[in-house]
Amino acid sequence: MTASNGRPAPTEAGPGEMSHGPGRAVLSGPSGSTEPSPAAALAPAAEGPREAAGRGAAQDDTVAGVVRQWQAVHPELDTAPMEIIGRINRCSALLQQAEDAPLRRAGLSRPEFDLLGALRRTGHELTPSELARETFSSGAAVTKRLKQLTERGLVERRGDTRDRRVAHLRLTEAGRDLVDGLLPDQLAYERTVLAGLDGAGRGDLAALLGELLTRLEGRPGAARF
Repeated sequence: MTASNGRPAPTEAGPGEMSHGPGRAVLSGPSGSTEPSPAAALAPAAEGPREAAGRGAAQDDTVAGVVRQWQAVHPELDTAPMEIIGRINRCSALLQQAEDAPLRRAGLSRPEFDLLGALRRTGHELTPSELARETFSSGAAVTKRLKQLTERGLVERRGDTRDRRVAHLRLTEAGRDLVDGLLPDQLAYERTVLAGLDGAGRGDLAALLGELLTRLEGRPGAARF
């Protein structure tokens, strides 16, 4: 789903850079553009002889090349985890590049949209501390973003009648219209991205990612470092 679900943004790398670390591989769009269109992101690459001959096999993607490089440098290490985590990170970076472009055109950052999305999907007023929990953000960051969104007329605050230190926040009509205008396009793009997977494949992928996320979120039975 879309990032408006409040999940934390991935570690930042320059859109025109490719990290040779095990988990990141971020490339710029054509001519160094940092805002590749969804259509460009989904355009199939030209097939070389190897790809044409190996149809049905896993495509030799960017992460596969990174893994081979690490195997050459450290042949004694098990690089298998990179083939999963590296691809998750790569997909995340490309998806976020494409989905953040319309947010920038609307004058929003991803964290600001996450705040607006949290207020929209919960359907009721939230305090700054509740918004921080919903969006996995610090209190200071939420306070700064709320100030900007309030000044733009997208969020309004109401003081608590019993505790003047507490504020209750909700979307204005303009804030609701902005979220409701952006979300359908983001979901349409995500459906297009997943169109190459059949229903069973999407279900399996969702279940596996859900299992991994549960472990990372530290629920009972989660792996600890």
